[in-house]
Amino acid sequence: MRKKSTANRQVNASNNKSANGFIRIISGQFRGRKLPVKDVQGLRPTTDRIKETVFNWLMQDTRDAAVLDCFAGSGGLGFEALSRFAKRAVFFELDKSAASQLIQNISTLKLENATIKQGDSLALLANNSLDEQFDLVFVDPPFRQNLAEKSCLLLESNQWLTEQALIYVEVESELTSFTPPDNWLLLKEKSAGQVICRLYQREPN
Repeated sequence: MRKKSTANRQVNASNNKSANGFIRIISGQFRGRKLPVKDVQGLRPTTDRIKETVFNWLMQDTRDAAVLDCFAGSGGLGFEALSRFAKRAVFFELDKSAASQLIQNISTLKLENATIKQGDSLALLANNSLDEQFDLVFVDPPFRQNLAEKSCLLLESNQWLTEQALIYVEVESELTSFTPPDNWLLLKEKSAGQVICRLYQREPN
């Protein structure tokens, strides 16, 4: 991706870019495996430190979960969940080269329970054509493009979530205006450098 960044450019916005073009799975059945990452402008795989925090929060909730990774990028969060025995995962990714790399990494891991949807995440969330719901959702959009709150509202309004779904949201630290849906309860929160990490649980209306 070499075009000028716009509000619809969706690649994973996490702590910092992998220096060697790989992400590492930190625990589970694929522990220690390294997966290549495309050199895509703006793609910043979630660091091991943040992943460790997030999955410590989710220690009792990942196994057998249906997972949606809304802004997949490197796929680090979704692959980590699958390594920890999530039932299945769907990855949304706009950038074609990043989506192609996700498909290759799924093949490398011989996963039969992972699906890639290449396209604009907001457009995909606006129309639940999958006609399915998810127990665990990762919302980790590009910084400073006003995507997190819009994504969360679409998740809630278009029935993407099971009754007590868990939603992990990662935004830039200077964003003070983020407001989740009214029925989402904040369970965990942590500031880590340039990002704020939050874990919510949906309470049925």
